[in-house]
Amino acid sequence: QVQLVESGGGLVQPGGSLRLSCAASGSIFSSYAMGWYRQAPGKQRELVAFITSGGSPKYVDSVKGRFTISRDNAKNTVYLQMNSLKPDDTAVYYCNTVPGRRDSWGQGTQVTVSS
Repeated sequence: QVQLVESGGGLVQPGGSLRLSCAASGSIFSSYAMGWYRQAPGKQRELVAFITSGGSPKYVDSVKGRFTISRDNAKNTVYLQMNSLKPDDTAVYYCNTVPGRRDSWGQGTQVTVSS
């Protein structure tokens, strides 16, 4: 169980880039697989990327090749580098353990991709 704070979202044009950060506290960070989830308007929250406690990343097909998840255990932080952004990437992005813990969801950070 961890407490999480997301940051780094914003407004970007199609093809642009953003880097999201997730600061974790309240537990031994290195013990957890961590993921980035997103929820677009009118849609369910979906897991788009995760990284194991050993540092192995995985991605949903829609973001593969464009997004990179990483972690810095010394800083208790998970990152999501998002490149070649598309309008369909517009959503509120959340981090959490994988699987997600209900009591760890934060406010998320808004990513809007629009011209």
